[in-house]
Amino acid sequence: MATMRVLTACGLLLAFCALALLAVAMSTDYWYETDARRHRERCKKYAGKRTDPGYIYISSQNLPLRMLPQRPERGGAMLRERRDLLPPSSAMESRCSRKFNSTATGLWRKCHREGFDQENEELIFKGLLQRCTPVKYYYSSSNIPRNLPLNITNTIRQDEWHALHLQRMTAGFIGMAVSIILFGWIIGVLGCCKHNELMQYVAGLLFLMGGTCCIISLCTCVAGINFELSRYPRQLYRLPEDISHGYGWSMFSAWGGLGLTLLAGFLCTLAPSLHSPQTTTVHKPRQENGMV
Repeated sequence: MATMRVLTACGLLLAFCALALLAVAMSTDYWYETDARRHRERCKKYAGKRTDPGYIYISSQNLPLRMLPQRPERGGAMLRERRDLLPPSSAMESRCSRKFNSTATGLWRKCHREGFDQENEELIFKGLLQRCTPVKYYYSSSNIPRNLPLNITNTIRQDEWHALHLQRMTAGFIGMAVSIILFGWIIGVLGCCKHNELMQYVAGLLFLMGGTCCIISLCTCVAGINFELSRYPRQLYRLPEDISHGYGWSMFSAWGGLGLTLLAGFLCTLAPSLHSPQTTTVHKPRQENGMV
């Protein structure tokens, strides 16, 4: 009986900690982070190169230039082929045409990271730029770039719907997980107060159900981030190599809440099975000479 109470108390305590971790994860904006400081510095250096007349800028990627052995009749064609194989001199310019910021994204907001971009900090201080913008859970055609071919526009529109469904699943299932775990915790506390083993067992099942919803939410979150990075066309949605990105501490807080929830469900479902009911032994009268 004492072991059952200890396991139930531990399970409820772990469930309460899991609720706290999930609540922190849902209310913070550090699920996914990007750091664009190195990329912005490279673009500033590239934009600051000399453009005065008479100065020729030669990219180091195009050096050394060597002429391939060629036959006289195909000299012009082979020279053009060699020039096409070389990396374009405007490659850095195309990478710097898009402006990337250091951001932290949560379930509800996308924010500029404080202290990472000095230009953005000045604009935020002046009130010309918002620190955080809400994450849209509805379809908006304003996110689609203009002046694109029809087939690419249709592909982007379909990808927007897929990304929107993944975002909705992430927020919806983690909300369901928190609700189910909270309901199970209340039932578990009532079961401990009334010494009801069935209520404690139901609480454990609810913890396991909430953990399942939490798994679905976190998996769809990871799938949504990977889907955003692999969208077509790549030059519009792929991050440059010099931008570091990864999951933040809010995501790890949610994974910690998931682990505690599953452990709490295991303990609460195991505890009632350790209680052995007291059985009274009934002595059967002996039979003597065929008489009872």
